[in-house]
Amino acid sequence: MSGTQNLPETIRAASILPAWLRAMRPKQWVKNVLVLAAPLAAGRLFEPSVLVASLWAFLAFSLVSASIYLINDIRDIDADRLHPKKRFRPIAAGELQPAAAYLLAAVCLAASLSLGFWVNVMLGATLAVYWVLQVGYSLFLKHQPIIDLAMVAAGFLLRAVAGGVASGLPLSQWFLLVASFGSLFMVAGKRYSELKEVGVEAGTRASLERYSSSYLREVWSVSIAVVIMSYSLWAFEQRYAQPFGVAWTAISIAPFTLAVLRYAMKIDQGKAGEPEDVVMSDPILQVLAVLWVIPVGVAVFGA
Repeated sequence: MSGTQNLPETIRAASILPAWLRAMRPKQWVKNVLVLAAPLAAGRLFEPSVLVASLWAFLAFSLVSASIYLINDIRDIDADRLHPKKRFRPIAAGELQPAAAYLLAAVCLAASLSLGFWVNVMLGATLAVYWVLQVGYSLFLKHQPIIDLAMVAAGFLLRAVAGGVASGLPLSQWFLLVASFGSLFMVAGKRYSELKEVGVEAGTRASLERYSSSYLREVWSVSIAVVIMSYSLWAFEQRYAQPFGVAWTAISIAPFTLAVLRYAMKIDQGKAGEPEDVVMSDPILQVLAVLWVIPVGVAVFGA
């Protein structure tokens, strides 16, 4: 299969972008906004130096993640051609040759690490660790159940950590707990949705053969409980010395919990295979996010 022949309308619309750019999956770069989490939680996101460092971190993570996407798609080319959606990716569809994709991956990696070490040595180190873990995942760890969940979750966690190290901000224990188990929740939910959507037929993902839907449900259920508990403990810990004497962070628990439960509902429906699609396509989830941001913003930036 090559070119845009036989593509569905949604895929054909995306094909206006060149194959090399689509292979870098710019749509999935929205995940990298997690680099803003630590500066936002610290109330320092809008300080010029912190904001600039965070934006550089976003760009660096977009480049390094593009490198990983390219490598994954090269290695998964045969399995992707059997997948109902992934078969339209440029490499699987024959629009971008593997040799060119490897070269592009190397360019993205070099640009990302150069930018990261230029901004902050610890940011560069975080990017390097992310790349090594994700390449290990692509080569062999993705076929190991449990380990594959941990590797993908580590990718989300390192994004959240990157925003803090880029500006030299300390990371609280609550932030790390929410980020860690929130990442595991999303990844287990993604696998659950994949299992529900395509099952284990045609070898679309080897590790799915060793998972049951009940086990994955248990993992994301435990993770969601830890996320809500950790966030709530952080919120109540901050209830003193907030603007106008109102416990703004405590108020934020309600929309935060509802948003997480809304996302969990999408997982249960088998519609959370791509986290960015869930966020971008669900107006209710977006409204809950705004209702969460408002009290947190008042608490953090109004103090």
